[in-house]
Amino acid sequence: MPGCSIIITATLCYNKAQNMLLDATITEKSFGDKQLMRSVSVSVDKGEKVAIVGRNGAGKSTLFAVLSGQDDDFTGDITMRRGLQLVATAQEHHGLQDALVIPYILAGVPEYTALKQAIDELPLRMGDNLRLIDEYTQALERFSAKGFYDIEAQVEVSLRQFGLLSGEQQASELRLGELSGGQKRLVEVIKVIHADADLALLDEPTNHMDMEAKNRFLSWMKQSREAMLIVTHDRDVLHQVGRIIELRDNGTTVSYTGNYEQYLRQNMHTTNADMNDFEHKQRRIKTLKQKVLDYQRLKEKSRNPGTIQNFKRLELAARAELAELEELQKPSFWIDRDSVDQLDTERAQRYDRYKARNIRLATGAVAGSRRQLLTLDNVVLGRPAASGEVDPLFFPVSAELHEGQCLQLRGRNGAGKSTLLTKVFSLDGAADIELLEGSITLRPEVRVGVYYQEIQEQYLRQPLAQAIERLYIDRGLPISETKVRSLLHDYLFTQADRDQLLAQLSGGQKARFQLIAMLAGDPQLLVLDEPTNHLDLPSIEELELALARFTGAILFVSHDAYFAQYLQPQTVDIEPFA
Repeated sequence: MPGCSIIITATLCYNKAQNMLLDATITEKSFGDKQLMRSVSVSVDKGEKVAIVGRNGAGKSTLFAVLSGQDDDFTGDITMRRGLQLVATAQEHHGLQDALVIPYILAGVPEYTALKQAIDELPLRMGDNLRLIDEYTQALERFSAKGFYDIEAQVEVSLRQFGLLSGEQQASELRLGELSGGQKRLVEVIKVIHADADLALLDEPTNHMDMEAKNRFLSWMKQSREAMLIVTHDRDVLHQVGRIIELRDNGTTVSYTGNYEQYLRQNMHTTNADMNDFEHKQRRIKTLKQKVLDYQRLKEKSRNPGTIQNFKRLELAARAELAELEELQKPSFWIDRDSVDQLDTERAQRYDRYKARNIRLATGAVAGSRRQLLTLDNVVLGRPAASGEVDPLFFPVSAELHEGQCLQLRGRNGAGKSTLLTKVFSLDGAADIELLEGSITLRPEVRVGVYYQEIQEQYLRQPLAQAIERLYIDRGLPISETKVRSLLHDYLFTQADRDQLLAQLSGGQKARFQLIAMLAGDPQLLVLDEPTNHLDLPSIEELELALARFTGAILFVSHDAYFAQYLQPQTVDIEPFA
């Protein structure tokens, strides 16, 4: 019955409106001459877990800033449900070096500051004022209902669970300025966990998390009632979401229902359809160009004014359609390696013609020897404390690494994995680390390439092209303008990027610079500290493929379960002293 369908439709629309927390449409967002977004749609319903993915430089962090209210320089509409409680992770902490961590977290919890202020101040001035007494009573009830009487203790538990506090360290004395960039990111995650908001916006929340902390975060994700919008390329996180929105290079979005595995399957089908559409448009462009020439010739040969006018009209229509088609940008085609293996020969060849450019990692080949490159024999390291005493960081570690082997260091954040890498390979800061027990033997002639978590300070202050040049010069390696241009091209940097200060580039772009630094000099031993942080999905896949081809030795720290599973390494656990 027609009436029934109308009633059902109206009910569905009403329910959709009731469930909607965020609905955003961005029709224009630019940086200088570069248009990042032209048709972006993002929506989140009550309780929904949504991820945003996209190539490095596509504008994911910019989109996050727009949605969280940090950037209002755009054209479009953002609608949020009335009374929505929103919490977002912060990216910068300028001027907060002396801020205590627990008060900082509590200040980000919706309602906490206002309710605490009411409870503390109203008794001092309410007297017999019934309105203020009622306001005070309501504040007490709300404070209790939100669980705020225990929240400081709960936050302290989280700080310990996520590895930000250990031993007798007092939570009340912990300051933001004492924490690394990765630890500050954990503080932001803890803030979100305790916010009990309607909608949480999280930007790369699991970067720098160890597996125990990540598993705790993933467990919270699954159990939490909050809706979440997460910018991430962490495949462990993507496996837990219910929808993935892809921000494409052409400034548009595509929404996929399901988690990471479902996204990959759908992406394969939509990419096939997009390639069909792209080929159809290319054929249509070719046809229209020929039509324009044909109509011009026919118009010139005609003598009848009406016929001339008709061919002129057809020529103008063909030119208009041609101009419209030629303005369309080539879509970014990417299919994951497992899905590519499932394509038939014709589709695989077509994908190879049209696929988006990816980074090109040149990992050198090593002769098929199995030389022992590194030996750790019951190694215990320590750092001098303010008292002058040197306490051990972890229990004795022993390992051997030969050419052709892959070894993973595992352990909690702060257990000493990066410290061990720093000491073994004499990186910046190694002089402050003492070898308390055991021995470290690194074959002296072996060429080592290191992927650092953070870029060394001397390069951050330089434009990208100059930083690459200085990197090679500092290592005594030959470098030329041709080589710099080649590296910029292979790692997907544009002409505009080359003159940008390295410090001003995105996290993904900085990660690609780190890959350039690691592979300079044709290393025989690769050392990687959290290499998948900030890389987009195609770049992570290219890194995995390059490492699988590498015939030298690999030593890495990573809490990306997919990455470790692909490389199938031997493992060494770093167990910290209490």
